[in-house]
Amino acid sequence: MPAEPTPATGAHALSATGRAGGPPQRLAQAALRDLPWEVGVAKPDPAIVVDGVTRTFGGLTAVSVDHLEIQRGGITGLIGPNGAGKTTLFNLLTGFDQPDGGTWSFDGRPLGKLASHQVARLGVVRTFQLTKALSRLTVLQNMLLGAQGQKGERFFSALVPGLWRKQERENTEKALELLRRFKLDAKKDDFAGTLSGGQRKLLEMARALMSDPKVVMLDEPMAGVNPALTQSLLGHVKDLREEGMTVIFVEHDMDVVRDISDWVVVMAAGNVIAEGPPESISQNKAVVDAYLGAHHDAALTIEDEDRQLAEADAIIARDADGGAARAPRSDSGGTAR
Repeated sequence: MPAEPTPATGAHALSATGRAGGPPQRLAQAALRDLPWEVGVAKPDPAIVVDGVTRTFGGLTAVSVDHLEIQRGGITGLIGPNGAGKTTLFNLLTGFDQPDGGTWSFDGRPLGKLASHQVARLGVVRTFQLTKALSRLTVLQNMLLGAQGQKGERFFSALVPGLWRKQERENTEKALELLRRFKLDAKKDDFAGTLSGGQRKLLEMARALMSDPKVVMLDEPMAGVNPALTQSLLGHVKDLREEGMTVIFVEHDMDVVRDISDWVVVMAAGNVIAEGPPESISQNKAVVDAYLGAHHDAALTIEDEDRQLAEADAIIARDADGGAARAPRSDSGGTAR
């Protein structure tokens, strides 16, 4: 059973006046502060609601979520072991895959019958674990692909530059501003294929913002990123919340999860097994058993290390003795060849 909620302290404490105003970070934390740490708990102002969504591949159940709500304006971390169903859930919520059953909605509007581009137009965008930058287009061209409602995309409109030229200039200015924000402006004329892995992650996040999203879903944004860029990415994720966006991200690094999450959802074998603020996760036995491990938040003591080494030596010695006892002998008393 999840641990009982404890009084908020430190970063999670907020005065009564803070509930009516203040930075989005504190507003999100205040909205989630007093909720029970239990699966399927109702949120004060959910942006996304999932009910009974299942997805199977052959005989394998990849996702089976009875009820899940994502708080508006906060950063929700989605964690779990490999194969837990995190990316599959992302694919279902954003229209890249279809479930076997269940419903889910954004701002009260059902998304079940919408394609991925239609979901994006409503304001729910995502990035991918493996970046999807178009390598043979420049960085700036990749950015312009993310703009919504481009008039020049229609065949006949494209023949009349006066209909779309102003919009094109505005989109270009917006793209350049985002590239400056993500420190990619010096790369604007380079092919996207020449960027490092971390720079591609930055480009994909910047391109997602070209559509002015309301919900941003990030699939392992820190994976494969060198330490020099990790802090930059973390700062950008926090900035999304400060701008009023709802953020959902998949991550395996618990230090990152604790640093930026307002709420954490834990999946295992396709199911949501726990929910709560970051500090609650290490107190949940089901999470520790399924994902974190017994020594997830503390180094082994010298005594523990000596005991484990002694146990390992005893097993090796026992196996060696057993092997010698079972070794066949020749008639002359020597070991058989």
